[in-house]
Amino acid sequence: MPEDRHFKFRAPAPSDTDMATVTRIRAALDNMILEKNGAPATWGWGPRLRLAFGHASPDDWYEALLTVTVNSDTRWLDVGCGRDLLPNNVATARRLSRQCRKLVGVDPDANIEENQFVHERFRGSLEAYVTDQKFDLITLRMVAEHVSSPDLMVAKLHGLLAPGGRVVIYTVNRRSPSAFVASITPLWLHHAVKRVLWRAEERDTFETCYLMNDRKTLRSLFDVVGMTEELFVKLDDCRTTTRFQALQRLELSLWRVLNGLNLSYPEACILAIYRNVP
Repeated sequence: MPEDRHFKFRAPAPSDTDMATVTRIRAALDNMILEKNGAPATWGWGPRLRLAFGHASPDDWYEALLTVTVNSDTRWLDVGCGRDLLPNNVATARRLSRQCRKLVGVDPDANIEENQFVHERFRGSLEAYVTDQKFDLITLRMVAEHVSSPDLMVAKLHGLLAPGGRVVIYTVNRRSPSAFVASITPLWLHHAVKRVLWRAEERDTFETCYLMNDRKTLRSLFDVVGMTEELFVKLDDCRTTTRFQALQRLELSLWRVLNGLNLSYPEACILAIYRNVP
């Protein structure tokens, strides 16, 4: 692992959940950033600019959470894994894949066949996945916004968890401008916009419905199966202009101003943990 270094990233405020969890993630963030990007002297303008503004992306926080969660005993199920475990962080993905006891990927899309990190793969829906295995960790990275039957999904997740196991939800906040626009526009336009902003491939664009993308809904769904909320945070997302240096500086400047006024940044992601109480 890279040497310890303290970067001045602003931590999100937890919503009346355990601050200790945020503190643990924040403590791991610096080393994860170094593992992801290499030595600061080699960084491109993007990481340097975000560091100058004190902004860590939602991906960074999610990846740092995994580094404090996954260990040699972890039996891990990644739902909707696609062809990558962490699309923008191969170094951490490789280490966690080697570190955990078992990593199973489930995805109905053919992209899963290209996933080099999972130890086992199942091409199909989670509802169709049948196994005697129980998992300590189940992750849904940018998957919740595509779920059309949330109650069935959560019931299935609960059935796959070991006692004390955790589900990590990382998704778009329903009230974000991007979620609103996506909900009223056709899929072909989603791809066109993603191609311009992030050079995304068409095969990585899927229908969205945002049926479990707010705290009240998530808490209610997991309450039904007897699981408790351990963490819920909103992560400010300044990645809309990440390809364009001048625009990225403007976006980060707006973020800094709003934070200085204690106002919420409109574009945000959700990072939440729900625990299967023994």
